Amino acid sequence: MERDRVVRIALLGFGTIGSNVFRLIQKEHDQILEGTGMDLQVVKVLEIDKGKVPSDAAPGLFTADFAQIVDDPSVDIVVELIGGTGAAFTFVDEAMRKGKNVVTANKQLLASRGEALFTLARQERRHLRFEASVAGAIPIIKVMRESMIAAGLHTVYGIVNGTTNYILTRMYNEEGDYGEILARAQELGYAEADPTADVGGADAAAKMAILASIAFHSRVTLSDVAFNGIENVTLGDVRYAKDLGFVVKLIGAARLIDGKVSVRVFPALLPVAHPLASISGSNNAVFLQGSAIGEIMLMGPGAGGVPTATAVVSDIVSIANTKDVGFLQSCSCYRSLGFYPAEEVESAFFIKMNVTDRAGVLAQIASIFGEHTVSIASMLQKGRGDEAELVIITHPTKEKDFFAAIDKAKGLSCCKSEPMTLRVL
Repeated sequence: MERDRVVRIALLGFGTIGSNVFRLIQKEHDQILEGTGMDLQVVKVLEIDKGKVPSDAAPGLFTADFAQIVDDPSVDIVVELIGGTGAAFTFVDEAMRKGKNVVTANKQLLASRGEALFTLARQERRHLRFEASVAGAIPIIKVMRESMIAAGLHTVYGIVNGTTNYILTRMYNEEGDYGEILARAQELGYAEADPTADVGGADAAAKMAILASIAFHSRVTLSDVAFNGIENVTLGDVRYAKDLGFVVKLIGAARLIDGKVSVRVFPALLPVAHPLASISGSNNAVFLQGSAIGEIMLMGPGAGGVPTATAVVSDIVSIANTKDVGFLQSCSCYRSLGFYPAEEVESAFFIKMNVTDRAGVLAQIASIFGEHTVSIASMLQKGRGDEAELVIITHPTKEKDFFAAIDKAKGLSCCKSEPMTLRVL
């Protein structure tokens, strides 16, 4: 190993992640040098918001001009931490064309415009590393790309959004309803001022697009992932799930079905015995199933500046310590498998309905379900005056049959509100 090699790094963005990457490199500099022989030096930071520039910053360290970074031949690695898909794409593209290796934590960029960037990385023989784009400090990208290359992966389930997992954990523990806990999460910094991407499922969808592309070697973009968030999950839903032996989680599900790819994000009921059911707070976890490995799960801190910064620094060290980019300059999407029709996917379901509390109602609903080959696994009913709240868990059935049954059932005169439905994993 080459000893005491200087590695000159430029950071794009000095927000939560960028500032933590800077501090982590400073803090662990000597240990990294001793362990790897790499002398990591942050030589430039691109930041247009003057309010984020520390008052004690070294002269010349911060700049608002990207040209000072990309045109500097001494910069080895550019670390993109600004987010978005506009300027971030332009910066990453230009950096690789100018001979820089790149590390990014930008899941939206990779999930929507990754193909062009990976193609360029391969052409320019540049590293494009992205461990921090999914699941924070959990090294899931490295494990899947390197350790699972012969695992025959066919299923990836993930809890990959810390904000939603924090909210649902607190709801399960009876600490408040959705709105109350979301407000608390914002106060504590677990949720953004505009939490739409997190609670609406878009953040998790981008991450699952990346994981599915790696797992199945077939490109999945953000537009290929159907997603629903947790905005409509009530404390009552969580309580019913708990009574029935389930936990509610926002799940990313990527599966190979008959040689086709299915990737979705949705709130779901998990049996309390499922390994993912115990993942609490802002932690993330990814559960892998493969023909050669059985089942493996990785879990850990999935949100926050410090955990994400550790993944960024890990990629920096990996690039600096690798002479040849090899197969890691691409995302290995050498297949084109196509997508399994969503309506043909089989799922079990949780249904909550407000119905008239009178004789024959259950028979009406059961008859409609039977017409559409939807089989009932369990049921709860709680009366409230002349109405009752009916909760049903079904056996797995094709989604087109289930939703056809729900559409017909909600048209019954006995059905007093829109049925609430959640998938059951």
